Amino acid sequence: MFWDEKGHWEYKLDSQEKITAYASQIRNTDRRIGAFLEFDPQRLKPAAADSSRQGNNTEAAGQSLEGLPLGVKDNIAVEGFRLTCGSKILSDYSSPYTATAVQKLIDAGMVVVGKTNLDEFGMGSSTDNSALQRTHNPWNTAYVAGGSSGGSAAAVAAGLVPCALGSDTGGSIRQPASFCGVYGLKPTYGSVSRFGLVSYASSLEGIGLLTSSLSLMENVYSVMKGEDVHDQTSGSGEPCTADIRRIGTLREPEGLASGVRRGYEKTIAGLKQLGYEIVEFELPILDYVIPSYYTIASAESSANLARYAGIRYGYRNEMAEDPRELTETSRDEGFGQEVKMRILLGTFVLRSGFQEQYYIRAQKIRTALRKHLDQLFSEVDLIMLPTFPVQAFEHDSGDMDQFQQKVADKFTATANLAGIPALAFPVGIEDQLPVGMQFLAPMHGEQRLFRAAESYSRIFSPRLSPFANTGRIGE
Repeated sequence: MFWDEKGHWEYKLDSQEKITAYASQIRNTDRRIGAFLEFDPQRLKPAAADSSRQGNNTEAAGQSLEGLPLGVKDNIAVEGFRLTCGSKILSDYSSPYTATAVQKLIDAGMVVVGKTNLDEFGMGSSTDNSALQRTHNPWNTAYVAGGSSGGSAAAVAAGLVPCALGSDTGGSIRQPASFCGVYGLKPTYGSVSRFGLVSYASSLEGIGLLTSSLSLMENVYSVMKGEDVHDQTSGSGEPCTADIRRIGTLREPEGLASGVRRGYEKTIAGLKQLGYEIVEFELPILDYVIPSYYTIASAESSANLARYAGIRYGYRNEMAEDPRELTETSRDEGFGQEVKMRILLGTFVLRSGFQEQYYIRAQKIRTALRKHLDQLFSEVDLIMLPTFPVQAFEHDSGDMDQFQQKVADKFTATANLAGIPALAFPVGIEDQLPVGMQFLAPMHGEQRLFRAAESYSRIFSPRLSPFANTGRIGE
């Protein structure tokens, strides 16, 4: 097996024989999941073993990173692999360098084995918006894996890798983590370098990770974090490590599907059983999270994606007769419908005469939300919220159209607008599909998140999907 009885990945890619056997097994499983857009464990040579490095990075959490496979969402640069962002416009583009966060993990001994699928440029909640491939939920392949980091979540839940990197702009790590029954961390904004992350909404997004093990998550995050000279938004802050006594919960959250509501109520009961004091609160400003978030995100995406003009790199319409036609047709043919819609919306809210009405107002709401959360964190140590109002939904079912998926982001996008850390954690299985909740902490409060989730694992012990049980070499 790849996993030991404690849920630790025990199969290290430390020999050619092991790499070959691992690659054969994973390719066979992923044919049914579609987690990877590109998979090649032999593409990059593992970093040379370094005893001092092992000591620095592994003693605290008790699990070595040496030889562990790592999946990387395909909007994060890894030299030697493509960097498609799940889009036709970049489908043949190869990365010329490696993201800082990835390089740190490579230096710690992890082995990048491939690039995982995503909604195009991170815009979506299902990974069905990818122009290149569809990813299925390992618990039931008729259902979506979530998005936009659905490939990373599916890869971990299916037992293909112990850890995968994703990006979180409005919940793109935490929502698929909850859909697939794994842990998903959105760190404090700026605590992990964004250098090498293809920009979508720069003030909201960041690199995070998905794992099935909290100890591994804590260890990987400790390696990834830190200031980077290549990213002026990166930095380090004083860790927020106070004891957790009081946890705030939203009084009667609206719009929860029955399975999620049962999971929410069971989580509150479990936290009480563990000895935490539950403090109910109301947060009326949550009603303004979605209009504020999508205004800001779309405005930033319209600026960031303007570079894809069919001239310097990416998809190009070779039949265009002049530069204007080249740009217009390359974008029209290269971008998907969801990306086009967000670019147009962002361009509209940034127009002269509309900025004050839309963009500036959205930023004021963002500031007000931060103040409300600061006040809450003066009264409680953590906040517990649903991750998403529904569990994983079926492909093409019509139960969650694009508009409904956007409205459902209000619980996750809250943390992105405020820049605070959040951790999705599994709380149960309802109707044969995972249910997940999320903890939110003050700035640099990742340790609080890890401790609370670790405590809750005594109430519900997470488990991988049935696909992970087939992880015997040779099967």
